[in-house]
Amino acid sequence: MLAPGERLAEILFGLIMVMSFTGSLSVATADRVEVRVMLIAALGCNIAWGLIDAIMFIMGRLNERGGDRKTVRAVQRSRSHAEAHALIRRNVPPVVGTELTEEALERIRQRIAALPLISTAPPITRDDLRGALAVFLIVVASTFPVILPFVFMSDLPLAMRLSNAIGLAMLAFIGHAYGRASGFSPWWTAGSMAVLGSVLVALTIALGG
Repeated sequence: MLAPGERLAEILFGLIMVMSFTGSLSVATADRVEVRVMLIAALGCNIAWGLIDAIMFIMGRLNERGGDRKTVRAVQRSRSHAEAHALIRRNVPPVVGTELTEEALERIRQRIAALPLISTAPPITRDDLRGALAVFLIVVASTFPVILPFVFMSDLPLAMRLSNAIGLAMLAFIGHAYGRASGFSPWWTAGSMAVLGSVLVALTIALGG
């Protein structure tokens, strides 16, 4: 339902959100009440963000299918084979489009021309709803590893450091997985993501976090 890059992006969004809350705590002055408020706010924020992202996921899928249908209609209504070929070439990845021969383009055009004309809007499918649920659950689940130290540890400075360490480890994991999925060096992207997270955490600590 979700491509690897989509899953990683959702984890990253949720992680950034929750770390912005945990980093706002002052280890010198915060008490258990402030910690409880922070935990509720962090979880509530990611629940809200998960709902918004789930809706955006469905809208993105509808837009993608609508664009595909628009392309099909444009090819079917093209005034010449050359115009249809140009439309097809523009709507495939450039590396594929440059390799398509005229014969291949014509075979694709003929198959598209044989498709029935569809004028209705693309419906929301069961897979869309499952994908939206997956988005919501990923964003919400990404909250817990970072906030659990505050739940089970009474030593607030130690909980803060452990929470930061977990967040940085997750950033490195996301960077490594993103590198593997996108063709970049996994260790380079893992290190870059961890360094960026370290800078953000250091800034929040220096400012009283």
